[in-house]
Amino acid sequence: MSKTAFVTGGTGFLGRHLVEQLIEAGWSVTCFHRASSDVRVLQSLGVALRAGVLHDATSLAAAMPEGVDAVFHVAASTSTWSRHDADQLRDNVGGTRAVIAASIERGARRLVQTSTWGVYGLALGDRMDLTEQSERRGARSPVNYERTKLAAEELVLAAAAEGKLEAIALEPPHIMGRYDTVNWSRLIAMAHQGKLPGVPPGSGQFAAASEIARAHIVAAERGRSGERYLLPGAQATFFDVVKIVCELSGRPAHVRVLPGPLLRAVARAKAIAAAFTGREPDITPAAARMTISNAQIVSTKAEQELDYRQQSLRQMVEESYRWLEAQGMLEEHA
Repeated sequence: MSKTAFVTGGTGFLGRHLVEQLIEAGWSVTCFHRASSDVRVLQSLGVALRAGVLHDATSLAAAMPEGVDAVFHVAASTSTWSRHDADQLRDNVGGTRAVIAASIERGARRLVQTSTWGVYGLALGDRMDLTEQSERRGARSPVNYERTKLAAEELVLAAAAEGKLEAIALEPPHIMGRYDTVNWSRLIAMAHQGKLPGVPPGSGQFAAASEIARAHIVAAERGRSGERYLLPGAQATFFDVVKIVCELSGRPAHVRVLPGPLLRAVARAKAIAAAFTGREPDITPAAARMTISNAQIVSTKAEQELDYRQQSLRQMVEESYRWLEAQGMLEEHA
């Protein structure tokens, strides 16, 4: 008999990778989605679809199979615009609380939550070497996304510690790969078009969506309940990413690195303008803060326990670029 999975966030970038790999591995998959979501890709994969409200435990329990082998809680709001803070709190914290309650009610064998390295509170400027023993400072972060993801992760770990549910949290860095249409794809498209006004001055680690998805499945099968796993990636500056895009597009990489204070000032000005226009700014103060940090994951725990593998930065950027190119999303009309 095949293993069973219940996935939230299956219509998203990482979720699509996860669902595809689960299907390829022979799992029987049920995907939970908003009623308004575009589920055509999931329909083509042959998964069971269940619509409902993420922060409603009753809605989730009604959709979740009894005794499901693994619940993969991937859904989250990644917005950095303060206008979305209340909804983000509801989705990230309220949604996780509801997923835990439904998982316990339906007798789920294991819960794997997609967390983020942002729970450590990515600081400005100074380099941060992160392991699972590092202080998680996300509760004090001015970035609502980091605060809500830490609160959600703590709910998951508390459920495991109390013996209510076997649960694991995975903490990836910047995620890159095909199917991304709203995250790094925006920077890639602007660099391809020669419209990038400047590059953030920070650096970070970039991990392949396909490998992060695989780590979710391994965590469900043999990860240690109650544990957190940082998922490292290729260490690079944001200029390194743009340089590879320019090489792929045949454009010279003449774009300059913006000083941190200037980037933050631009973000504040755009946030003020957005208060009048009602349109989300292309860079927010929170996003600026996150791209000025210089964090690095030095933990090898996921590699040792989850057989986690890394890809080179060029491999990830080229995969993203070629997929966007094939979808016609690199042109100015996209």
